Amino acid sequence: MARWRWRRPHLGSEADRATFRTLHRASLASPALREGLTADSAERASRHLRALLGVPALAVTDTAGCLAWDGAGSHHAPRLPLLVRATLERGRTRSFDRGDLPCDTGGCEVRTAVVSPLVVEDRIVGTLVACAPYQTAGLARAAEEVATWVSGQLALAELELSRTRLAEAEVRALRAQISPHFIYNSLGAIASFVRTDPDRARELLLEFADFTRYSFRRHGDYTTLAEELRSIERYLLLEQARFGDRLQVTLSVAPEVLPVAVPFLCVQPLVENAVRHGLEGVAGASGVGHVTITARDRGQDCVIEVEDDGAGEDPEVVRRALAGDAALDSVGLGNVDARLRATYGDEYGLVVETAPGAGTKVVVRVPKFAAGVSA
Repeated sequence: MARWRWRRPHLGSEADRATFRTLHRASLASPALREGLTADSAERASRHLRALLGVPALAVTDTAGCLAWDGAGSHHAPRLPLLVRATLERGRTRSFDRGDLPCDTGGCEVRTAVVSPLVVEDRIVGTLVACAPYQTAGLARAAEEVATWVSGQLALAELELSRTRLAEAEVRALRAQISPHFIYNSLGAIASFVRTDPDRARELLLEFADFTRYSFRRHGDYTTLAEELRSIERYLLLEQARFGDRLQVTLSVAPEVLPVAVPFLCVQPLVENAVRHGLEGVAGASGVGHVTITARDRGQDCVIEVEDDGAGEDPEVVRRALAGDAALDSVGLGNVDARLRATYGDEYGLVVETAPGAGTKVVVRVPKFAAGVSA
């Protein structure tokens, strides 16, 4: 009989294991650095950066002084502003010896320091300070490489912050585009019921308050489809108070898509467009206009459609609106399209079907589950 002996799987060479340890330590430091350069993020990242360099002490500073010190010799921290200032004046990595780090503490391992600038978009935002008993060319080069990697993580943090600010600016732009005429007309419609039907006037006033509270809320980039549709219902109730039976609304929503997270104010502007551009002319001329809103479950996606039977539009004008032409009177069509693409990818942009005299249908498709998207 043949006998088989089990052997321990080969884990690679020592170089392979060293590479794994280096990558692992870098991955541990990365989440904190991606939050930007603060005392808290520096504190959480510094021990991993010290392990990465294999030095007895490491500090992270801003342009003024120490944000975090990890390891031995923390009594040297008050000297860091001088070292940082000297490094900033040179604009590149500098090494400092015992003359720059005087110490009477016996056995202190901090006798020299390598200070490398942390650079984001051509701006020095801080430094990485690697401390050791003596200077070596290898430590200086390693410290410079790690500082370059840290700078890259801080640059990604600034990029993420810029994206967040851009998203907030886009939402503020949508809020600014909420028609003043809608507000005036809604308040006028409510006022008309104050004497004839006080109960309805009170209900409409509460709906108006809830609509504006949702539209101007300041927390969260995302909401649930249920919350977005609830705000849309309030908007349509206020418009129906103005137009009466001349504005007909059909709402058909599959219950399973109600919890889906969607970008804040991604459907409401489309309904406002349907009323403003698709129906106001028809309904105002004593005709009847229809708005149909549907939301369906389509496998991995949720498909939302906003359709009106109004005047329609020239497809070229729609193309310009999606491209963000500010000269067009369109409530956030390009804004919504850009935010959907930025959130989910280009395949999730708006689809618009329209022609003069043929009404308009706008289709929104969003994944039911997407990384980083939650209400």
